[in-house]
Amino acid sequence: MTTTTNVTDLYPTRGATEVATPRQDPVVWGSPDTPGPVSAGDLQSLDRDGFLAIDQLIAPEEVAEYQRELERLTTDPAIRADERSIVEPQSKEIRSVFEVHKISEVFAKLVRDERVVGRARQILGSDVYVHQSRINVKPGFGASGFYWHSDFETWHAEDGLPNMRTISVSIALTENFDTNGGLMIMPGSHKTFLGCAGATPKDNYKKSLQMQDAGTPSDEALTKMASEYGIKLFTGKAGSATWFDCNCMHGSGDNITPFPRSNVFIVFNSVENTAVEPFAAPIRRPEFIGARDFTPVK
Repeated sequence: MTTTTNVTDLYPTRGATEVATPRQDPVVWGSPDTPGPVSAGDLQSLDRDGFLAIDQLIAPEEVAEYQRELERLTTDPAIRADERSIVEPQSKEIRSVFEVHKISEVFAKLVRDERVVGRARQILGSDVYVHQSRINVKPGFGASGFYWHSDFETWHAEDGLPNMRTISVSIALTENFDTNGGLMIMPGSHKTFLGCAGATPKDNYKKSLQMQDAGTPSDEALTKMASEYGIKLFTGKAGSATWFDCNCMHGSGDNITPFPRSNVFIVFNSVENTAVEPFAAPIRRPEFIGARDFTPVK
């Protein structure tokens, strides 16, 4: 094990070989009897599977407001020119807009909503801050997917998050069909950390935000995990949401249908798990990707 800023590296990665490490951290950090919007049964499911699907987190009239804001942001030339916007390699359309809770008061309001942040606090057992936020846009007819990966592998290696005390929520702003590039997760994969092989290039984020390379598992490891855990595909109407643990092995396919798939993605990290120096990268990623402002969401 290595250390960075006097913090022990519990999850070695980006070395000469691929290494599987059993999870060293809880999944649910809060006490089972702590009141909150997540039921005890759902907390058990999250602990077991690594995810929690909610049929309707936000109402249809709220969805319409967020859809209008997404449209405004993705058609604004100033937003497109901002470094926080990532474009598709082929079509040159906007793929993601990062730090959206700082760019848009509409999405900032969503982050502060107790239906959202309240669940994060309950799961992580503490106050939380936003490690990352973004809107993802998957227009029809060829928007590319996100290859299989564990978010924590990247956040640990390149952002310096020490422990698995981070939870993500993906809120659908368009309907998620089983054909338009929906989120796929391997249930139970969050209990094993897969340290990937290969060093992290400098400024790796510039490439990885368009097409993941460093930090991707081998075909052999993915085949073994998929055979053991299976693959769950998430569908649901606009307003539905999927909460998932930071170490879930997940990905999504291309969208070659005419039906767009867009979502807002918020990553909450515990204020007791703030970032140190990267564990396996030469430099930190920019703060709009991996926050260094640890102010709790209120």
